[in-house]
Amino acid sequence: MAAARMNMNCSIQSSLSCLLKPSSFFNFKPTHFENRLYYPQSQFVSSKRSLLCTCSSNSSNSNFQTGEKAEPFVITTPLYYVNAPPHMGSAYTTIAADAIARFQRLLGKQVIFITGTDEHGEKIATAAYSRGSVPSEHCDVISQAYRMLWKDLDIAYDKFIRTTDPKHEAIVKEFYSRVLANGDIYRDDYEGLYCVNCEEYKDEKDLLENNCCPTHLKPCVLRKEDNYFFALSKYQNSLEETLAQNPDFVQPPYRLNEVQSWIKSRLRDFSISRAAVDWGIPVPNDDKQTIYVWFDALLGYISALLEDKDQPNLQSAVSSGWPASLHLIGKDILRFHAVYWPAMLMSAGLSLPKKVFGHGFLTKDGMKMGKSLGNTIEPNELVHKFGPDAVRYFFLREVEFGDDGDYSEDRFINIVNAHLANTIGNLLNRTLGLLKKNCQSTLVADSTVAAEGKDFKDIVEKLVEKARIHYEDLSLSSACEAVLEIGNAGNLYIDKNEPWALFKQGGAPSEAAAKVVQPSILSFVLYTKYFA
Repeated sequence: MAAARMNMNCSIQSSLSCLLKPSSFFNFKPTHFENRLYYPQSQFVSSKRSLLCTCSSNSSNSNFQTGEKAEPFVITTPLYYVNAPPHMGSAYTTIAADAIARFQRLLGKQVIFITGTDEHGEKIATAAYSRGSVPSEHCDVISQAYRMLWKDLDIAYDKFIRTTDPKHEAIVKEFYSRVLANGDIYRDDYEGLYCVNCEEYKDEKDLLENNCCPTHLKPCVLRKEDNYFFALSKYQNSLEETLAQNPDFVQPPYRLNEVQSWIKSRLRDFSISRAAVDWGIPVPNDDKQTIYVWFDALLGYISALLEDKDQPNLQSAVSSGWPASLHLIGKDILRFHAVYWPAMLMSAGLSLPKKVFGHGFLTKDGMKMGKSLGNTIEPNELVHKFGPDAVRYFFLREVEFGDDGDYSEDRFINIVNAHLANTIGNLLNRTLGLLKKNCQSTLVADSTVAAEGKDFKDIVEKLVEKARIHYEDLSLSSACEAVLEIGNAGNLYIDKNEPWALFKQGGAPSEAAAKVVQPSILSFVLYTKYFA
């Protein structure tokens, strides 16, 4: 087996890329001591003297890859509303989606990771005018802010769709016409309590005191409009049957219970146009009304699949990867994705997504976040202060995916120091340090071969399988825990075999020491490969 040489002149990202050969990899960022994140300086190489691995391998497949071409795995975040800059809740959903997408790529699947921005509606127009801007310019600025944050967080999305894209508008109009032709759209007057922030009419029984929206805690306004309606009630039985036959369609299970409760309380038709909103896609054959923002935005999951060369029609978009394998959303928009969206797709004769997963909210220091309380988490500040790896790891590891989760800066710092610096950073430092000092940074044998016959290899393989199962179940916190154990196993292996002592003896013991160090590199590789 040809030796692999590590040249300490490029970046640690390049080193890991060569070692791992996945589409993405874990990226360590230099220490920021002023933030109390303790990364010993010797653990990380400065940007001027970092690592490049020039090793080669006979196999490009990961442990999870099958070598067979699998069907596309299409994962989506919500299309984020651009009334305001991105917040930590949006970042949390996208971090989770990115981790799942990377894992699916390691399985050998063709992954299409879709994210984007929802840019129509009354609330956006109001936000733009309040800032002395116009809606189109406002949308450009905020949409770009999302792209920049995803770049800072190392989000490896495949498609970014904006609902102001002309191709998207064409898809929405075709979809609307198809539903209309199916007899599921009619015109009627409607009067009710409307939440501008939700862009939704509310049932009075679901509101708080003084007709306040339970999500935004602001009074709903009484509105009467002449609108077009979607015949949601027509799909009452179909939706009940879908959930009964496929209980995994909505996850976690307690979210499924919520959806079933909504449906059993009898579905009502809902308005899919607005007469008083100019900033939106015009209703076909009626330019005095615009299409309701949710009827518009949900179609982004399909329009995003279009390639630049494709004609903007449903057939082209659907043939490029629909149905979605997984919609990741916050629990506050569950009704739209698990009730309205499936019924709309049924009406248009299109397949339903395979799964809708509604995760919980984030709190800070045990309190609900709010700008009025001055306790929001600004994701840009968090990333610039601590680096993307720390942010990604904390929210994946410390929030049980599906439940509400809490952020505390003290907890954040303690977790990152204990797990990333003291466990993984320590493993990286001691293994590569020993190789540099004693082997001129050369691997004398293939790491997988050097690990054969050792208990350590069996331990790591079991932990990898454990992590795989948790990833498949979307138990992201448990997956992180399993992968962290790989790092712990690598450190224990080094402690037990004491290669530094063998190196000092020289000769045959020194060669044995080199072979001892190499399997621990494998554990570090597996950690970085399967964590983020």
